[in-house]
Amino acid sequence: MSSNIPFAVIDTDVFPASYAVGRQRWLAQLAELTCHLQCLPYQCFGAGPDGEALMTDTVWVGAKDAAKVVVLIGGTHGIEGFTGTAVEIDCLRLIKVGLFVIPADTAILMVHALTPWGYAWQRRCDGDGVDLNRNVIDFSMGLPANPGYTALRSALFLADAQQRKIALAEFEQQYGREALEKAISGGQYNDPSGPFYGGQSAAHGRLVSEDLIRRYALQERDLAVIDLHTGLGSYGYGEIICDHDPDSAGTAVARRWYGDSVTLPLLGTSSSVPKTGLLDFAWHAVMNERSCYITLEFGTFSTDRLFEVLLRDHQIWAERDNREERLEHAVQMRGHFCPDDQAWKEMVLFRARQVFAQALRGISS
Repeated sequence: MSSNIPFAVIDTDVFPASYAVGRQRWLAQLAELTCHLQCLPYQCFGAGPDGEALMTDTVWVGAKDAAKVVVLIGGTHGIEGFTGTAVEIDCLRLIKVGLFVIPADTAILMVHALTPWGYAWQRRCDGDGVDLNRNVIDFSMGLPANPGYTALRSALFLADAQQRKIALAEFEQQYGREALEKAISGGQYNDPSGPFYGGQSAAHGRLVSEDLIRRYALQERDLAVIDLHTGLGSYGYGEIICDHDPDSAGTAVARRWYGDSVTLPLLGTSSSVPKTGLLDFAWHAVMNERSCYITLEFGTFSTDRLFEVLLRDHQIWAERDNREERLEHAVQMRGHFCPDDQAWKEMVLFRARQVFAQALRGISS
């Protein structure tokens, strides 16, 4: 594959207005492809705000027996699916017109709306409050503890935002910034109404991922997995986060394919702190030494603002019979995780094209 992708106009209209619109456009874009496709939909429990069915859609583009597969995942965190849809539609368009050329021994597996309930309701979690990216643990071994979250729980749900900020600042002053972020976002397993809840059993998105791995025998293929996320890091920049062990083959592959821009939470070089139960771990378990999994995280606003928006979201949803307030706050959630800013959207699509091209080139070399 050529090292240079020819110029194509960046069309930010690929960012949809809603989950339902995003799914419709994604499926319509698939219908325009003439190459071999295998589509597999997975229905999710529950319904959207307008009663719409909730689906995770997947498509295999390329030869069934391809030895190498680039996996593109959108909507692991539901509301971040707006960007997932946009990036995937953009890539499908470039495949259609031949600006992304898929080698004969390579296939593309796209996963659209891995947490469709959260996408439809504009939340990060699923209908049970589960954060899919904290859900991949062995539940038979018991639930991990997060004493920092336990210590902060009452402060997180204070109605007065200023009092909450003071409590968090005191915790940070006593234990440090990394300890604060781990306490809030590292993952907790005993508070379904709280943020970053990992659940107590396998969630929809985990079950879909595990089924795809089995169905396509992905453990027998070379894999380049790109999981699309938003909300953390520098505004508009797509950070390549690698949660493989620093000394592992996966990290070596990531650095070879993506270069020195790769960051590692375990080394403290990332905007993300180490976390429990990441979706990455389900894929790490089946990867050979020629494969890697990265999170492509598009930054928006500060981590403190992220926490405030999310904590308010969980406070609102912990109350009953307040549909109107939930829908009003969804606007704030969308504003943080998918800013309505032309420049931000252009930066996201440009960077996503670059990283997708690097994955294709890397796995094919």
